[in-house]
Amino acid sequence: MKKRELITLIEGKLIRHFGRDIETASRSQIYQATALVVRDLMMDNWVETQEKIEKEGAKQVCYFSMEFLLGRSLRNNVFNLGMVNEFNAALAEAGTSLDELYYEEEQDAALGNGGLGRLAASYMDALSCLNYPATGYSILYEYGLFKQKIVDGQQLELPDDWMDSGSSWLVANPTEAVEVHFGGEVEEVWNENQLQVIHKNYDRVLAIPHDMLISGYHNQTVNTLRLWQAKSPIQMNMSLFNEGDYLKASESQAMAEVISKILYPEDRHWEGKSLRLKQQYFFVSASVQEIVRKHMARYGRMDTLPDHVVIQINDTHPAMVVPELMRIMMDENGLTWEESWRITTKTVAYTNHTVMSEALERWPESLFKQVLPRLYQIVSEINRRFCDGLWKYFPGDWDKIASMAILAYDEVRMANLSIAGSFSVNGVSALHSQILRDDVFHDFYIVSPEKFQNVTNGISYRRWIGQSNPGLTDLLTKYIGEEFLEDPEKLRDFRPYAEDSQVRAEFGLAKRANKERLAAYIKEHNGITVDVDSMFDVQAKRLHEYKRQMLNILHILRMYYELKDNPNMDVVPRTFIFGAKAAPGYYAAKQIIRLIHSVGDMINNDPAMQDKMKVVFLEDYKVTVAEILMPAAELSEQISVAGREASGTGNMKFMTNGALTIGTLDGANVEIAEAVGEENIFLFGMHADEVKQLAANGYNPLSYYQNDAWLSRILNALQQGIGREGHVVRYPDIVNSLILGNGHGTADPYMVLADFADYCRAHCDVDNLYRDQDAWNRKAIINVANSSIFASDRSIQDYSERIWHLRKLK
Repeated sequence: MKKRELITLIEGKLIRHFGRDIETASRSQIYQATALVVRDLMMDNWVETQEKIEKEGAKQVCYFSMEFLLGRSLRNNVFNLGMVNEFNAALAEAGTSLDELYYEEEQDAALGNGGLGRLAASYMDALSCLNYPATGYSILYEYGLFKQKIVDGQQLELPDDWMDSGSSWLVANPTEAVEVHFGGEVEEVWNENQLQVIHKNYDRVLAIPHDMLISGYHNQTVNTLRLWQAKSPIQMNMSLFNEGDYLKASESQAMAEVISKILYPEDRHWEGKSLRLKQQYFFVSASVQEIVRKHMARYGRMDTLPDHVVIQINDTHPAMVVPELMRIMMDENGLTWEESWRITTKTVAYTNHTVMSEALERWPESLFKQVLPRLYQIVSEINRRFCDGLWKYFPGDWDKIASMAILAYDEVRMANLSIAGSFSVNGVSALHSQILRDDVFHDFYIVSPEKFQNVTNGISYRRWIGQSNPGLTDLLTKYIGEEFLEDPEKLRDFRPYAEDSQVRAEFGLAKRANKERLAAYIKEHNGITVDVDSMFDVQAKRLHEYKRQMLNILHILRMYYELKDNPNMDVVPRTFIFGAKAAPGYYAAKQIIRLIHSVGDMINNDPAMQDKMKVVFLEDYKVTVAEILMPAAELSEQISVAGREASGTGNMKFMTNGALTIGTLDGANVEIAEAVGEENIFLFGMHADEVKQLAANGYNPLSYYQNDAWLSRILNALQQGIGREGHVVRYPDIVNSLILGNGHGTADPYMVLADFADYCRAHCDVDNLYRDQDAWNRKAIINVANSSIFASDRSIQDYSERIWHLRKLK
């Protein structure tokens, strides 16, 4: 499409939607008009994709996830259409550009939080790029998780009002709305020798679908992400309104619509737990109803459902797919229990994302029964039959059967339900899947070994290289051609160039340009001037104690005190960069964020440190910030305690962009080390079996504090207070949690102190290599060239071949 045609289309949108021409329109209006033009260009392919699925009778994956962390859509869709130059030429006539609209006018779609949501978005992207038929299902969150604001070093949560710019990408389909029912009573009656279940006196909520179009790279496949918005079927009680009781008149509307307001509402209280449970059932029920409706309209019989649909549940949030599918088949389609169970267990597959038993989702049985009475009946019967079946494997072992039960000890265990009701259970890295088989779900593995598989996570590398890192993209294209954007395996062709000094120098220049861009961002948003010649040492991920941001801070403080003791010490200058959000109710995580700011406040305001080290915390970390950060990173901190991180995807994005990893052998770090060679990664710390053994032997963090002079000094400093003069903050809770347990459990449960000395040793190795920039760039290129295995294209191929058995659209 030529420039003039695009200008005409954009002007048409401006006139029809805003009553403006291109000269009088605001930049925001130009963005909205451009987004609508891009969406229109995708619509023809979207309709054609749905027609192909229908015509070919293609089996498709329905990907259920509580979150999809999409980021921004404008550049991604224009890039996939292959029209970046055309749109930039057209927008130049309006005095703007794609990047200006992308960074200044669009907001990140607030539909996700961290790795789980970003993985789901990456998989939808790869499914479209590979021409596989797919539909994603989730909730249209009005305000997302939250917008992070840092005030006096402390995190505050604000609503993330993203819909003003994001609505341009949504296609509403109110005629396909469905009802979801909560509460009420269940009555069982016999009618002509057949049990009939009647659910009555329930609360009704409408689920209104809004579709986002997910485009493939340089092809005609456009899949659908269907997002459900909660609405009340009764907009207002006019009688109460006319009597002046305005709040009561709108109560039902407010109670329904709160379901799709916020991602992961705080659940420390009963009301929060109830809302989370309702959210999960709301999107599961609406999605399953739609899947069954479409299938019956096309095929007229339920027994063929597994031939045409596979439902992949991303973690346990959508686990109610199992009983909901049973309910619809039995209560609404008249199938027997046995028929319904056979169909369900051939349709549903489950991806697990944690090895921590405390993170496996459980619901209070009384709450589940109150909110979802019919589903509770079905879950109870699934549990009874499942436990009966376990008896033949573990006769007389009531404790083992109780641990595997779906209902036990007044809890509904969603992971156990997911395993019982699925034909496939996969982990997300080789180590994670091994731990599931050998430990977390070992008893389930004994019963059903054929269910357990591994599919290592992957990332949408086209976004993280092709769109976010133009310098690296140009370098790759120059030496290996642009085919790597079609096929990630082509990245391997870049490996020989690691031995070419000219390419290493060019790689260094591309990295420096990315560092300059990030430095400008930091100056604008943090007011901190950072040295682009310093090493950019980055830890960007959800704030959780097991991810051990605390270990990073302890090392930073050691470096600081070493420099205070010996100002003339020869050091590699470092800029330590953090990006993280803490869950609103997670006190320990929020304290760590505050500590990072106290440490930064102290170091950044110390004149003796100005050319040696800086500490930066990037507020409101999200996909768009990551797109600036990751291409600039030189050292990637992946330092969780071994055996706790299921996989990680940030580690993959960093190494794809040429950052070297410092990390434990945890999650996908194991596979990164295998891919690049241990000589091209900085490994430290205990292995997973050593962590387990140390815990079994009785880990005593107090002994590390008493016997390591640096740990004693640093922890004593935290106790006494950290910060610049006049802004010193004491952190006794953090210190106590590391050496005494704080009265709330095991001290230092993630063994920060045990790994501290070896972590510092690994950082010495980092410094030694960084002094030789040519050698550093060689290893960085090796990382880039060996990153193809971590493309989401590979992950989707694995899913399709091993679990879903899809065929590509013709």
